[in-house]
Amino acid sequence: MVMKLHCFGESGNAYKCALALELAGEPWEPVHVDFFRGATRAPAFRALNVMGEVPVLEDGETVLTQSGAILDYISTVTGKLGGKLAADRREVLRWILFDTQKVSGMAGPLRFQMNFLPEEKRDPAVAAFLSGRLHSALKIMETHLADREWLVGDGVTIADCACCGYLYYDEDFTFDRVQYPAIDAWLSRLSALPGWKHPYELMTRAFPG
Repeated sequence: MVMKLHCFGESGNAYKCALALELAGEPWEPVHVDFFRGATRAPAFRALNVMGEVPVLEDGETVLTQSGAILDYISTVTGKLGGKLAADRREVLRWILFDTQKVSGMAGPLRFQMNFLPEEKRDPAVAAFLSGRLHSALKIMETHLADREWLVGDGVTIADCACCGYLYYDEDFTFDRVQYPAIDAWLSRLSALPGWKHPYELMTRAFPG
């Protein structure tokens, strides 16, 4: 049975999971969620995920939410993207948690604030705070990637899928790859892998460009 990923193109958290499925060579299909028209607040969706968020992964009777948990599941069931050593699993988890709190956790609301929230509701002070926190986290990643190709071990893992989740989007959220040479090179390595696709190639956009 083909896995189903409930998602929409603008969601960096959903992209992490879609990308992991592609890199693992796992058949899957996207189920578009009309987030900007309130689909995640509808009773039918809340029955699927009481948290009211994407992504949601369905694999037969198994239903998973939260991108970190989904990434771990994809790696476990496919046997791929988990690192080669037992200790790699803990390091992968460390970077997924770091991303959730400090990279995607800042980039997601910042990008929403700057691009998708109605202009009259945008708060420059909030954007400045989120941007500052994001760039502090990116500096940590830049230092870590300065002398290695991947976040963990010597190959791509779900840690890379997690931490790149928002970094391929073109909408302005104060991130410029040129400012971070090591991150830029890492993103280029990722996008050169067989199976890599841009978020808008993998998932339907709410706002077609």
